[in-house]
Order: sequence, then C-alpha cells, then structure tokens
Amino acid sequence: MNPETHVRERYSAGAASRQEELCCPVDYDPALLAALPTEIIDKDYGCGDPSRYVRPGDHVLDLGSGGGKLCYMAAQLVGPAGLVIGVDSNDEMLALARRYQPEMATRLGGERTRFLKGHIQDLALDLERLEAWLAHNTIRTTADLDRLKAHEDELRATHPLIADASVDLVISNCVLNLVNDRDKGRLIREIRRVLRPGGRIAISDIVSDREVPRHLRRDPDLWSGCISGAFEEGAFLEAFVDAGFHAVHYDKWDPAPWREVEGIRFRAVTVTAINPPAADDTAAGGSVFYRGPYAQVALENGRVFQRGRRTEVAAGLRALLTSGVYGEDFVEPDGAPVPSDGGCGTQCC
Repeated sequence: MNPETHVRERYSAGAASRQEELCCPVDYDPALLAALPTEIIDKDYGCGDPSRYVRPGDHVLDLGSGGGKLCYMAAQLVGPAGLVIGVDSNDEMLALARRYQPEMATRLGGERTRFLKGHIQDLALDLERLEAWLAHNTIRTTADLDRLKAHEDELRATHPLIADASVDLVISNCVLNLVNDRDKGRLIREIRRVLRPGGRIAISDIVSDREVPRHLRRDPDLWSGCISGAFEEGAFLEAFVDAGFHAVHYDKWDPAPWREVEGIRFRAVTVTAINPPAADDTAAGGSVFYRGPYAQVALENGRVFQRGRRTEVAAGLRALLTSGVYGEDFVEPDGAPVPSDGGCGTQCC
C-alpha cells in the first residue's frame, strides 16, 4: 500500500473514532473550544494551535481542515466580516465538518465557514467539480486521460477552488508532512499563490533534526502518523524562503521532541512568514532605523541593515519593515513620511 492510500484510510478511520496516535498534546484556548461540538474536538488531530495568529476580518484558509476544529475556532476570531475556508480531500472528514455548519452558524450569528474538497498541493483544482465530470466521462484509454487532463486544466483556469491572492492568512495543523515529497515544493508555491500581498502564514507541523532516511519514508504507518514525511528542520524554513516568503522563522519550537525513531528526533513547530508586497523601487519611502540587537541583519533579498544606522528604502519596503514581525526591530526614525504635496494631510502637528 502506498503512503497516500494509507493516509486516506487512516484519516477516514479517524473520522469514525478517535485515533490517539495521530496527534500530540496541544493547549488550545478553552474559550474557543467551549463553542465546539464534542465530536469535532474528539476527532481532531494536530500538533499546534495556528488559531492564535488569526485577526478580526481575516479571510483564512485552513489546509487539511479535517473535521473542522481549527476552522470553527478561527471563525470565532475573524468576526462577522471574516471568512474561514477549509480544504481537505478526505470525504469522511469533510462530512464531519459540514455536518455541524448549521449549528455553528447559529452559535456564531452567521455563516463564516466553507469546506471544500481539494488537494492542498493543488489548490486550484476543485475535486467535487472534477468528480461530477467523471461521473459522465469514463476513462479507459490514453486519449481519455488526455481529455481528463485538459478538463482539469480548464477547471483550474475557469473555476479555481481557491483564487489567486484571495486570502489573508494560511494556516494548517500537522498536514504538510502528509504530502508526497515530490509535491511539497508545489504545495508551498500554491500557498503563496493564494495569499494576498502582505498576507501571512502560520503553519504548525512536525520537523526532524536530520533528514529522514528512505527506508523510514517508505513506512506507511510512520508516514500517516506524521513522522517519516517530516521536513528536516532547516529545510522547512528554506522551502518558504525559496518560494519567496519574507520574515520566515520558527515562532514556536517545542524544546522536547514528540517522538524519536532510530535516533532521529521529531518535534512540533510553528513557522510564520509574510508574502511580501509587490516590489516598489520607484516610490520614495524615507528611512528606517534598525535598533538591534544584532550588529547587522540581512533580508531574503540580500538587503543588509546595520544596527544604529538609518537606511533609505522604497515605500513598500519601509511599510513592510515597520509593521508586523519586522516592526519589533525597525522603526521610522522621523515618523510617518511627509505627504508628497508638502501638506500635512490629516496628521497636522
């Protein structure tokens, strides 16, 4: 049995009854859990709590949403102006999540969640639309396969499951490690595709302290148990850097490993990052001041900032550095930029 089939079967069983070995202990906000049905809490599997990164008004995408626990927690945080979309490919898990949508809409005062069927490494392909087409189109020959591929491409172009630049925050909870190694790069590129400029990620997952050997990666039980498909701890960060994300770092790092297999330690982490705004090299932005604590820091694009020095930057970069996670280390030494017309705008002093 290949790992993907084993993952599907194991998580289908997890939708029917709780599977303790599929999760590690996580402290969730009890106030958010209080509004959730007991069945959703009992049949959830994860290794972190990305819900704490959700902001009011966010449009949130939860990858591998399972029974919907994280989605229903996030729905309480986004408020009436927000939206939470869960994507999963497992029919039993989707059925569990959808079963409680009317009840949760009543509790929240409105519908704030959607649950869609798709592969997280191909967020443009709507699997339910594809299955509707397959119900009327038999695949027997290579010519039929070509028609299938052409229809998949048409669906991605005309009815994308998740549109380009349409969400503010992408979250997931112990899911990326379940994706086949050959698709992991595509998965991270897809995450960036669906994020708006300035959008964020909060990905909780399991990483290893060294590369997992091939014989462990071929073990279906270890793979579906979120072990053998884990990223190596440094490679996980580099994968997001390579995809073009900025401010990539481990915001959460469990000091104690969750499991150890053949001397390899596996631990829970949460990586956060920003999808940078489009480069703006023409608009004047003014200066930023790096206040330390390091002698100098370098961004992903190679730009270096010296401690205690003012550095002239374009407007888009200035806004990025003085907000969010970068805003803890960078300041606008002269306050907000002066309006281009020389006036005082709405901030007269």
